[in-house]
Amino acid sequence: MNHLPETGFLRLAQIIGNPAAKPPVPAVIPVSKSTWWEGVKSGRYPKPVRTLGVRITAWRVEDIRSLIDAA
Repeated sequence: MNHLPETGFLRLAQIIGNPAAKPPVPAVIPVSKSTWWEGVKSGRYPKPVRTLGVRITAWRVEDIRSLIDAA
């Protein structure tokens, strides 16, 4: 969790990782994309912030940190 910024926003690939990226992006929360979205739908994971743009989905770093701390 040391590589997370104190504040700001994270895109999905920064949360669940992307091993195919160059360089690979390590997972903060190692789940699949479908598992993540099911967790968002059920309330297990935080809801995204969509006010950044029409086609931009991101999560607050603070919400991700809270999720990790609660585990």
